[in-house]
Amino acid sequence: MQLSLIVRGQHPAGDDIRARLADDLTLVRRAEALGFDGLVKGSHYSAHPLQSLQQIPFLAQVAAIAPRLRVICGLVLLPLHKPLEIAEQLATLDIISDGKLVFGCGLGYRDVEFKAFGLSRKDAAARFEECLAAVKRLWAEDFVDMIGSHFVLDHANATVKPLQKPHPPIWIGANADVAVRRAARLGDCWYINPHSTLTTLARQMDIYRRELDSYGKPFPTELPMRREVFVARTRDEAIRRARPYLEAKYQTYRAWGQDQVMPQGDDFDRDFDELLDDRFLMGSAEEVGEKLIDLARCFGVNHLVASVHWPGMPNSLALDQMEMLAHEVMPAVRRA
Repeated sequence: MQLSLIVRGQHPAGDDIRARLADDLTLVRRAEALGFDGLVKGSHYSAHPLQSLQQIPFLAQVAAIAPRLRVICGLVLLPLHKPLEIAEQLATLDIISDGKLVFGCGLGYRDVEFKAFGLSRKDAAARFEECLAAVKRLWAEDFVDMIGSHFVLDHANATVKPLQKPHPPIWIGANADVAVRRAARLGDCWYINPHSTLTTLARQMDIYRRELDSYGKPFPTELPMRREVFVARTRDEAIRRARPYLEAKYQTYRAWGQDQVMPQGDDFDRDFDELLDDRFLMGSAEEVGEKLIDLARCFGVNHLVASVHWPGMPNSLALDQMEMLAHEVMPAVRRA
């Protein structure tokens, strides 16, 4: 079981962003010192009422200050980008990190982002697929001729290629059933989201396995899952201490329309106690460890991407969570 930390880098608008960057980099350095395997950074634009630094430059700094960690894009909103631009940016990042890049990608779901980048929601899936195909060709071929809906590659070449061959691992994020099928067809693995209940994920895992079988693809050797995590002496204490920050975060998700693209029944319009049921990893170190062991046995998950820090939460609290994960939770999980 690998353990990575997601640093969303999302902070309340109006905070001193330089101070918050220093906090985020403290988490990065501590992750490396504690033996975490990777560092994940997501990507959003026009993220009011939050502010955050952008993904690729942040991960480049991660590679510089924590060179042992894998640097994981979680996720590149691929329909918003031109393939030549993102192919060279990510190849550069793979080189900077000495071949430790993970290319996580997804569609996105926010209309404000789609409109700002000149596409509609209905076009996002097709643009995702053609952009991913073009990026892979640019990494594999010297020159590429390809006409897409929003680009023309006229004997174009990526001036740098990734160190990893044939390309960095491709994790595809998916919420809806159709997206889970897409992840099976196009990705090296499905990057399982933190928002769906385990009941929904059990149903979708059947879809994923069947789709892999239909393409003659083996079950992935690496299956990552992101979860919201909080460890305390008891489950009640964990919920009490996490609630002010996590509840506000999911209210923001709802305002952004995140739950509108979730499977039926997984919406966020519910009381916090109902929201966290069957969804988050909260409790004592023993309880959280047992839940992780269950995820490994039931789903095949072997890489936890832990989210332990939410907007407005003191950095000291996140650092405490990282210590408990590394020293109290993961050793028992790995022994099991």
